[in-house]
Amino acid sequence: MISVEFDYQRAESVADAVNLLSDGGDSVVLAGGHSLVPMLKLRVASPSRLVDISGIAELVGIRDAGDHLAIGAMTTHRGVADSPTIQSGCPVLAETAAGIGDLQVRNRGTIGGSIAQADSHGDLPTLLLALGGSVAVQGPSGSRTIDAGDLFTGYLTTSLQPGELITEVRAPKVSSAAYVKFTRRQADWAIVGVAAVIDGSSLRVAINGMGLTPVRASAAEQAWSGGNAAEAAARAADGLRPIGDEAGSAEYRSHLATVLTRRAIEAATAR
Repeated sequence: MISVEFDYQRAESVADAVNLLSDGGDSVVLAGGHSLVPMLKLRVASPSRLVDISGIAELVGIRDAGDHLAIGAMTTHRGVADSPTIQSGCPVLAETAAGIGDLQVRNRGTIGGSIAQADSHGDLPTLLLALGGSVAVQGPSGSRTIDAGDLFTGYLTTSLQPGELITEVRAPKVSSAAYVKFTRRQADWAIVGVAAVIDGSSLRVAINGMGLTPVRASAAEQAWSGGNAAEAAARAADGLRPIGDEAGSAEYRSHLATVLTRRAIEAATAR
């Protein structure tokens, strides 16, 4: 299919992008385009205008901010995967970025675009939720920070307000963490993916493919006692409501959640 007609404007700065997004109409942000362009072609998205932020240099870069890593929203997946700062401070983030899509996607897709897309099968939204990360946002009312737990509100929907733009993704420094997923083919979206983060005696688990957003596996977290990966993983699907589709039934997804949660916990524990 061919997308509906839309206007195109290229933002020169974050302030310019916010102004363009805030002056009325149904505008959406174009970052790397690997999520948005297929939606335009399928007419899943039909905006009146695209605001291209790919030329905003201030949105690219990675820095060590003490207790967390600050990653510019326009930093590509390849940039995240290849960064020594991320490889040492939050290796699971570098590894997860290296496993997204194929080389073309990793070269063009961005961390901010992936987070803002809020796909319920997305690797990075799920990992950010498990890490307890956040995003910095700029909008017409100024800047604010949104915790990952408050960001994903529905299918392809976030708590971003009209005119707001993610400028930075903030990931806590962790070493005992892992992300595992199951796909039919290497570059496919995850049918189910699980991120596990061990922080002292506590466990955080986030799962995709088990609802309309990435979700926390609260029952598994509560069952964790430090060395009972199988017991905790057996509770991974408790309280969740997976939706069956052509990729797998609800029961199949629940089974995958159990298997992958155990693998993720064991991998995180090994670190």
